Amino acid sequence: MTTREKILELLEAERGVYFSGEDIAGRLSVSRAAVWKAVKALQKDGYAIDAVTNKGYCLSAETDILSVQGIRKYLNREIAGSDISVLQTAASTNALLREKADSGAPEGCMILANEQTGGRGRLSRSFFSPQDTGIYMSLLLRPENYSAKEAVRITTMAAVAMCEAIESVSDEKAAIKWVNDIYVRGKKVCGILTEGSFSLESGLLEYAVLGIGINLYPPEDGFPRELADIAGAVFQTKQDDAKNRIVSEFLNRFYSYYQEADQERYVGQYQKRSFVVGKQVTILSAGKQRDALVLGIDDQCRLLVRYDDGTEDCCSSGEISVRLTQDGSL
Repeated sequence: MTTREKILELLEAERGVYFSGEDIAGRLSVSRAAVWKAVKALQKDGYAIDAVTNKGYCLSAETDILSVQGIRKYLNREIAGSDISVLQTAASTNALLREKADSGAPEGCMILANEQTGGRGRLSRSFFSPQDTGIYMSLLLRPENYSAKEAVRITTMAAVAMCEAIESVSDEKAAIKWVNDIYVRGKKVCGILTEGSFSLESGLLEYAVLGIGINLYPPEDGFPRELADIAGAVFQTKQDDAKNRIVSEFLNRFYSYYQEADQERYVGQYQKRSFVVGKQVTILSAGKQRDALVLGIDDQCRLLVRYDDGTEDCCSSGEISVRLTQDGSL
């Protein structure tokens, strides 16, 4: 860990508390000049660090910058040592993490970015990933004995965990549009894309890359025209340390579900949070569209529907569109 990283870890652990340059230098066994240089570098990166004569250095509690140190301080002990990287910009965090996975990276390896220049959503669509207003993250998982059918659990667990994370750091209510979109105040604030590699011999999942993009704040210039009626943000104004808090809350809650012997505990929450039950939707699957009434979500998080011709079915994959009310409510 570099001097810069060690200082950030110290200041993150005690936001609002002043540490003298001499104290920091002594703790880290470095010179006061090295401390000054590292603090200047952090300030240049946007960290609101006050430097006051005879008091020292203090990280403002109002800073909202994503950092490894900021995330770790909120993580449960058993996952606090995970391999986490934070980048200012990435083409695609999923693509970067897949490269690491193919090279043998362990489960729990995670890449986050403040911006993506080539973000992807489902069906190879581009994913709007502007700088500083959102969080774009990918988590490597290596579950044992997961078939393709069972792999959907990862997406649905993540959806529940993200809803809970959003609600834990905001006053908002989060809901799920089957299978992988999170909505707040009638607008999509989060999308989830799980990609995997399967063994040709066993047909089981070798690894999964869980990709999540979440809009924390509205972009300064607004959302693109094609997204303006769909996309929203969790917060309308900057919040204190929201980025680090929401990532850590998500990880704590996701691993709670993922590491359970009985992984079905999350299913009831997924069903409870679905806002499409009882609504007319259009189902897109295998290049075809069909209108249907959603009857419910089963214990495997499949969509139970009745088509206009009266036939019923359960959908384990595909995409749906649902017409919201005129006021945008669910």
